[in-house]
Amino acid sequence: MAWGPHLLIVGLLALASVRAVLDRQPHAGATVAVAAAGAAAAVTGALVTRRAAAWWLGVIGVCWLALLVLSADGVWVAFPLYFLQLDLLPRRTGLVAVAATTLLAVGAFAAHTGSLTAAVVIGPVLGAAVAVTVVWGYQALYRESEQRRRLIEELTATRADLSRAQHTAGALAERERLAREIHDTLAQGLSSIQLLLRAAERALPAAPDTALRHVVQARQAAVDDLAEARRFVAALTPPALDDATLAGALDRLCATTSVRYPLTARFHLTGTPVPLPTAHEVGLLRIAQSALTNTVRHARATTAEVTLGYHGDRVVLEVTDDGTGFDPDGLPAPDPASGGFGLAAMRSRAHALGGTLTVGSTPGHGTTLTARLPLDETEARR
Repeated sequence: MAWGPHLLIVGLLALASVRAVLDRQPHAGATVAVAAAGAAAAVTGALVTRRAAAWWLGVIGVCWLALLVLSADGVWVAFPLYFLQLDLLPRRTGLVAVAATTLLAVGAFAAHTGSLTAAVVIGPVLGAAVAVTVVWGYQALYRESEQRRRLIEELTATRADLSRAQHTAGALAERERLAREIHDTLAQGLSSIQLLLRAAERALPAAPDTALRHVVQARQAAVDDLAEARRFVAALTPPALDDATLAGALDRLCATTSVRYPLTARFHLTGTPVPLPTAHEVGLLRIAQSALTNTVRHARATTAEVTLGYHGDRVVLEVTDDGTGFDPDGLPAPDPASGGFGLAAMRSRAHALGGTLTVGSTPGHGTTLTARLPLDETEARR
């Protein structure tokens, strides 16, 4: 549609000029001149913008009318003109222009031949019908193609938005997971080392043996936390679970806590142990570590009981101490300087595994923390 009709007009005008010269038609010179002007207009029309299409069609229409007056061969040019009128003009205007061009072509050819026959009428009318069908069909296909293109662009943009949203959600989830892991591993370990070094500082210079024992325990805690950090970077399970069951890891945790701090921590196992997903084992171990750390730092307790129970479709971890207790509804908001992220991290970890975490405590009567995780995968996903 950009060049085809224009080149066809130029070729038909050249054919009309050659016939006028070879057949020595009357006004052959004028026919050649008008055909040359029309050809120049056709070539120019392929280069102008669609905004000037109406003016350019007017110029080539005048040249075509002049050629119709001079030669019957000008009727051939009507066919490519149909395409240009339908393509460049508005739908109704183009249809009116095609009808007018058809009437002029029929009338001019009948005037040159001196008779109006069926062939004279059918030729231009059939050409106009073909042009209307082709151009309108092309336009319908073009509109459909544009709609599909816009739809594809919208789908691509939507997919990009969805990808960005998923990336943002994934980044937030990963940030939350990293915050929990850092709190339950590095932050808890550094807190333990700090408590041990403070105890060693208080023991000096009166009890150097006690201070040395605290320093050795702090160094061992640093070694353990370094292993945690390396394993955390490698995204593997905690070292406490290497070649051990969850019950064994919790038992060692209680024993280590009892040695390092003035707290007697005991472990109990109830029910028949069943294999747990690695995520469940890691989550319960982290919750127990965080709970015991909170007991050491805040509860001023003398004993703590850690119980792991298997109850049908659930596994339950319970950490109980005889400390000072607190009001669960009166806790201050977490603060980067003073901490306070422990309970929130434990609750978030339990919820991520499809479970729950409850805290029961009153001032002066100790604290009981209970984490319940489902063993059924369908319930956990729900």
